[in-house]
Amino acid sequence: MAARTGFPVTRWPLVILALFLITTTSVQNVAAQPAAGSVVYLAGSGNSALNRRMMTLLEKELGSSTVIRSFSAGQTSQDTTTPVIALGPEAFARVRQEDKNVPILALLVDQSFIEGYAERSGGSVSGILYNPPLLRQAIAGQVILPQATRVAMLARPDTVELYEPVTEQLSAYGLKGKVFVVSSDEKLIPTLIRALNYGDFILAAPDNNIYNTRTIKHILLTAYRRNRIVIGPSQAYVKAGSLASTYTPLTEIAELAASFIEQYRSDGRFPPPAYPDNFSIELNQQVARSLNIPLPEKQEIIRSVMERLADPEEAADE
Repeated sequence: MAARTGFPVTRWPLVILALFLITTTSVQNVAAQPAAGSVVYLAGSGNSALNRRMMTLLEKELGSSTVIRSFSAGQTSQDTTTPVIALGPEAFARVRQEDKNVPILALLVDQSFIEGYAERSGGSVSGILYNPPLLRQAIAGQVILPQATRVAMLARPDTVELYEPVTEQLSAYGLKGKVFVVSSDEKLIPTLIRALNYGDFILAAPDNNIYNTRTIKHILLTAYRRNRIVIGPSQAYVKAGSLASTYTPLTEIAELAASFIEQYRSDGRFPPPAYPDNFSIELNQQVARSLNIPLPEKQEIIRSVMERLADPEEAADE
């Protein structure tokens, strides 16, 4: 007599088929999952077009071995070790508020915002800096106006510190700098006029208390009536009437971000916040023509700026 089994003979093919399907599905799921350390999260900004653009650039730079997933609320309760790329200060704050131990690489932030977090983090926080460094902006103004020797800057009492580093650096490039403090809204234009009488051009920092949609038209008109130019504070202001501003293309930000992520995977620490080495420049040709300023080609300005930054002594002798 044949031994009895737990299943009728007619059911064995069904059991074998089920086991085959389960095994196949498990293997496929394992194969579909990325290798350890190859996932990063992206916390987006409020600009969906910017988010899509940065996602595309980061996917290209990080390569097919890395999967980029959107960061969602509550994510840190499940995963506190995978790096998060945050686009802008608000995205950084959103991730940081959930868990202060999550490794974060902030993009599109300035040095004053991210520097303190990075210094206290022990390498778990860093950033790719976005706003153009003031020294680079000043040297761009010097290249455009070769005879320039004095740089004027406007600041509120609580933002003078924005200019302190650059005022100390200018002398190495044959320039002198002076900060003119705007004590109130009513004193903006009178203080600006004093600054214009001193400087060969105005060097503008990203200070919303001075340069904003309410004031920029008055600042630019006052400067040009006195045959002076404004450099900065950003690419957007060139369209409004500043003569020039250097800026970092998003492609360069994504490239450096990828190298920061790779170093974090390798060492468990991000490098300190940094600017990408390469940059571009926005010029307002109409303003230049109205002030009879001959503008070199963009690439020539960029080359000259990079050379002067690399060799201050030669720049000071020119």
